[in-house]
Amino acid sequence: MDCEDGVISIQSFNPEVQQRISRKQDNAKTADNLRWLVGESQAHVHADLIFGLPGETLQSFADGFDRLYELAPHEIQFGILKRLRGTPITRHTAGFAMAYDPQTPYTILQTSTIDFATMQRIQRFARYWEMVANSGRFSAALRLLLRNDADSAGSAFGHFLAFSDWLWRTTAKTHEFALEKLVDVLFDHLTVVRGLAVDDVQAALLLDYRASGARGRPQCLADSLAAERSTLPAGAAKPRSERQGRHVSQQTHRDAIQKAAAAA
Repeated sequence: MDCEDGVISIQSFNPEVQQRISRKQDNAKTADNLRWLVGESQAHVHADLIFGLPGETLQSFADGFDRLYELAPHEIQFGILKRLRGTPITRHTAGFAMAYDPQTPYTILQTSTIDFATMQRIQRFARYWEMVANSGRFSAALRLLLRNDADSAGSAFGHFLAFSDWLWRTTAKTHEFALEKLVDVLFDHLTVVRGLAVDDVQAALLLDYRASGARGRPQCLADSLAAERSTLPAGAAKPRSERQGRHVSQQTHRDAIQKAAAAA
C-alpha cells in the first residue's frame, strides 16, 4: 500500500494481478492500515483502484471494489489503466492482448479478459461514480443505492453497475447532468427499478439536496421543497459545503456502524 497526503494506492486486491505487475502488497495489512486511517485518524482518505490491469477480470475487480468499499474510505478513486511511456506495464501487451487508444492519454480499450464493450461500461461506471459518490452530494441516497436487503441481494459494485447501465440506457449521457437531474434519476432508479419505498427515497434525497445548498427544484422533491421554503424567513441563508465537507455525514454513518459492530 502506498500512502501520501491521505491518498492510498491500492490498484488491485487480486494477488495474481499484483504479482504480475510486480506490486508487493499484503492485502490483510493494507486493510488493517486503511481501517485505522479511516477510524482513528483525521485524514480524509482517498483510495484508488485501477481497472484494466493485465489478467484482471470483471468479477475479480468487482470483488476488490466491494472489499475496498467495506473498508469505508471517504472516496474510492476509480481509474482506468493508461499506457504511460516507459512503464513496465507494456511488457504485458502481447501476453494479454492489451489494446490502447492511440491518442493520448493512451487509455486501455480491451484486454484478453475484458472485452471492448465491458471496458466502455466501466468507463461509464467511473464517470457516474465520480458524479454521484465522490461528489459527496448524495451521502444518504448512496447508502440506499448500494445497500443489500431482502429484495435486492447483490453487492455495492453490482448495484452501482446496474444503476450505471440503466442511466446510460435512459439518458445516453455521461456528462452535463444538472444536480436536479441527478436527484430525479436517482429517485426513478431507486423507486421504479429497485422498488424501494417512495417515502424512504424522498427523505434521503431531501436530506442530501438540503445539505447541498442548491436552490433548484427537482421534480421528485418539488412539493417538499416548496413547503419547506415557505416557512423560511426572507433572506435566510442556505447552507453550502465543499466536496470534502460533504463526506462528514458519510463518516458519521460509518462510525455508527463500527460502534454497533464493536458492541455486538
